[in-house]
Amino acid sequence: MNLHQADHIKMSIPAKPEYVGVVRLTASGIANRLGFTYDDIEDIKIAVAEACTNVVTHAYEEEGVISVSFHLYNDRMEIVIADKGQSFDIDGIRERLGPVDARLPVGDLKEGGLGLFLINTLMDKVEITDESGVVLMMTKFLLGDEVEQSVNEFSSAQTE
Repeated sequence: MNLHQADHIKMSIPAKPEYVGVVRLTASGIANRLGFTYDDIEDIKIAVAEACTNVVTHAYEEEGVISVSFHLYNDRMEIVIADKGQSFDIDGIRERLGPVDARLPVGDLKEGGLGLFLINTLMDKVEITDESGVVLMMTKFLLGDEVEQSVNEFSSAQTE
């Protein structure tokens, strides 16, 4: 598995409902370019919209910013969505991320728990941290039949 990053795309949008579609369209265009299937692209669009909507709904008392980052690899796309408009170092965040446990009762998940449950169902790997704002990392692997193998390799690579 190639862990070298091919491309990195960053964007910041106002945390307002009317801009969620911009991130959705961007995610769709990137996923299409990478060769994801129609169904995977639809899943990615729903997950991204849900994550952004959670920020719009829960993150700010007044206006704020959503930071979106797409990390593109040969075998997967990682999408990081962060509130509080923070710029982030992906490697530093990886150390603080933890998995979303879909087995927990929906009420036990963080704010917008049903959205997180849906995101966890649609994406191959979902991790979250709420240290100084919420950072959500969603991973979708390019080849569906290799997902389990890649997730295991990725997990073992992080613990070495």
